[in-house]
Amino acid sequence: MNGFSSPKEISEATLGAAETKAGLPVYKKLILGFLAGMYIAFGAVGFLTLTTALSGDLAGFGKFFGACVFPVGLMLVVICGAELFTGNVLMTLGVYAKRIDLAGLFGNWVFVYIGNAVGSVFAAFLVSQSGLFAAGAMNATIVNLGIAKTTAGFLPLFCKGILCNILVDLAVWYATGAKDIAGKALACFFPIMLFVLSGYEHCVANMFYLPLAQFSGASITGAAVWLGNILPVTLGNILGGMLVTCCYYFAYVRQSK
Repeated sequence: MNGFSSPKEISEATLGAAETKAGLPVYKKLILGFLAGMYIAFGAVGFLTLTTALSGDLAGFGKFFGACVFPVGLMLVVICGAELFTGNVLMTLGVYAKRIDLAGLFGNWVFVYIGNAVGSVFAAFLVSQSGLFAAGAMNATIVNLGIAKTTAGFLPLFCKGILCNILVDLAVWYATGAKDIAGKALACFFPIMLFVLSGYEHCVANMFYLPLAQFSGASITGAAVWLGNILPVTLGNILGGMLVTCCYYFAYVRQSK
């Protein structure tokens, strides 16, 4: 017996998940979205902690080990159960196959996105009040990261958003094909580690990083956060995920009809 599903079986499981997600009541989308925002924030704190601890001549190691910790966020989403906007871009496969309609797709995206944002900002507030980023190297790390992310420019952020969500949605696709917890954890680990190590942009992670930078004293406006960074990254994340589902639709869904 195989320990994983075939790509065609993953496609069918993804279609079933799209139908389930589209049918969730609003309160569940908000609650599960809130949890996913916090779970991604937990991984992000680990990343910040390691990149700060291993800086200077060890910065390369810090980035690598930080990237190895960040995937815990998606593992919690996939295994414990939560709704993550970027992963839910895979629901577009259901639209292509006419298993869900646009109302079901956008109904999920809107409320999950709101839940992710509230969970991420709430986590950022709690972390800021914990004193972990109040001063010293930890404070400098998040402040400098926040400034860098809000001054990167629309096109670079958009492109890094595309690249990011190709890997995020492949991680979710990969995890869907795994049949045990260890397989799902490994499926989440490698693509997410790669996107973090590569420096790509994830809108939900930035919903944590950038408010935390603001709470930590960075001179960043709300417009710079939400319009200057999160908007182009979100658009890129959507397109990246849609590229994945479009390819798999033609490869494994459309031809089977």
